[in-house]
Amino acid sequence: MRSYNLLSLLVLCVSSVLALTPTITRRAPDAECTVTASGGDDAPHFLSAAQNCDVVVIPSGTTLDIQTRLNMTGLSNTNITLQGTIRFNPDIDYWTGNGFFIPFQTQITFWLLGGENIVMNGGGTLDGAGQAWYDAFASNSSLLRPIILTVFQAENVLIENISMLNSPEWHNLVSMKRKMWCIPTSLSMPKSTSDNFIANTDGWNTYRSDNVVIKDSNIVNGDDCVAFKPNSTNILVSNLNCDGSHGISVGSLGQFPGMFDIVRNVTAVNIRMSNAQNGARIKAWAGQNVGSGIVQNITFKNFIMNKVDNPVVIDQCYMTAADACAEFPSNTFIQDIFFTNISGTASGSKVASLACSPDGRCSDINVDGLDGLKAGSGKTTFTCQNVVLEGESAKLFPTCTDTSND
Repeated sequence: MRSYNLLSLLVLCVSSVLALTPTITRRAPDAECTVTASGGDDAPHFLSAAQNCDVVVIPSGTTLDIQTRLNMTGLSNTNITLQGTIRFNPDIDYWTGNGFFIPFQTQITFWLLGGENIVMNGGGTLDGAGQAWYDAFASNSSLLRPIILTVFQAENVLIENISMLNSPEWHNLVSMKRKMWCIPTSLSMPKSTSDNFIANTDGWNTYRSDNVVIKDSNIVNGDDCVAFKPNSTNILVSNLNCDGSHGISVGSLGQFPGMFDIVRNVTAVNIRMSNAQNGARIKAWAGQNVGSGIVQNITFKNFIMNKVDNPVVIDQCYMTAADACAEFPSNTFIQDIFFTNISGTASGSKVASLACSPDGRCSDINVDGLDGLKAGSGKTTFTCQNVVLEGESAKLFPTCTDTSND
């Protein structure tokens, strides 16, 4: 079994073909199983192979048709070598009633992958068969749509050289004990084949996770490229190409009453962001009956923007009406934030917006090296609210030396 230095990460893109005969072949002494297609639901024998074999191989040319949910938790020292394709059958009635429920933001998932010392690689493809979901969601906005892969309650996981495409909603959720590495990844969201919009297709989301690395990946999607959800700590994101996304985002945080959300010690470095709604972003809820939290020690460094609507953003009034935000400011405190060496072009005139709640809820906000960040049209604008900047930063944001100004 291949050994890895778990200071590296992986996930990359390759195509799929059709499957052949239904077998699981166990090979001694390496306990290697080869899983091929059955012509029916391939979930049971794929699950059995993962539970009983050290190495599980899905050969090139095989497409597994997954018709029922995969609870693949509790694995130990397992290598899933995906050379072909795993496709999740778009039986909407089944999945909405049987997908694994994720309480945070009311999600469901096709697949829980967990345990310890797990590797998934091989150059193959995870296909969410999303078109049926896009069409159904257009007429039912409350429809629960599955996440392709949820890494759950795991430790020491490496995902490399895997392509993901056509996700019904989020591509991945990482909710684990600690230590996950993903390098390199290709996530692809093709255009809808109908007139229906593809929504909420986040690339990677971390939640209740520690010590995660995501790097060297291409992500084409329609929502956050990477988002750090509540209780995400010690995370490195580096060398990503993000196209069509909503940015590298902290949050959203503070949404739910009674919850205290933490995102701490996150670095996002060497990011290329194109055709995007946002670039480097922090978002927290305000208003009545929301939660609280802290965002601390976050670094956005060496970003190159191309046609990005909002390249640099702090939004402490996320999804909240202005009057409610004024009356009930955010309870999420934002501290020790670094926006460093961010260049390129916005799609319009708005280049950076630092919009914080009053009473010191934002502190130690540092902006350096934004001189190369320009408007795509009109006059380049830097705006802020309730933020105090010093030194070179204050020259770009002149109103930020006075917290009473917008």
